[in-house]
Amino acid sequence: MSANAASFIRANTAIEAPPLVPEIRLHLAGEITPLWQATEALLAREQLPPPYWAFAWAGGQALARHVLDHPALVRGKSVLDFGAGAGLLALAAARAGATEAVAAEIDPFATAAIGLNAALNRLDVAVESADVIDRFPVPWQVVLAGDMCYERPLAERLTHWLRRLAGTGVLVLLGDPGRAYLPREGLEELARYRVPTPLDLEDRPMRESVVWRMVGV
Repeated sequence: MSANAASFIRANTAIEAPPLVPEIRLHLAGEITPLWQATEALLAREQLPPPYWAFAWAGGQALARHVLDHPALVRGKSVLDFGAGAGLLALAAARAGATEAVAAEIDPFATAAIGLNAALNRLDVAVESADVIDRFPVPWQVVLAGDMCYERPLAERLTHWLRRLAGTGVLVLLGDPGRAYLPREGLEELARYRVPTPLDLEDRPMRESVVWRMVGV
């Protein structure tokens, strides 16, 4: 973990539990923290990537809740949290009894946040900082992805890979609150959750998020 990144995270976030997942605490941007108030111009001036990792997005919260409520999905298995952000899904999997929880994240600030959050929750989470899309075969029995269908190129590339994995027997679960590029077919709905969301983040106080199982090809 970069000491500078860890220091930045401690100075610019607050320790909070996401509304739908009170069992897990994270370093997050809240209304009183500097990161919440930072503008895109300020981040660019400081050469900082957008702090997506500093928010507990609705799809990720829904999927984390589902994993904690249905631990048999991950218990005794090797689990990947793709696009992990702060590591919420990896932490949920570890708490639910996964033998290995791996958080895949290419943003160095996010990887630092994952390390801090794992220590905060006293859970073991490994970090994978390489781009794992298109890796095949994979060592994981379960792949979790929350709120990853917000951008077309990423969503299309990710969907192709996840379908291929699902076709080999990997359990692929998505948490999504209705993002634009969620696949329109090949998904089985498992559950729905209403997730409280800040107005500044989602422009509404609540989002309904769905947990999907991806069907393989």
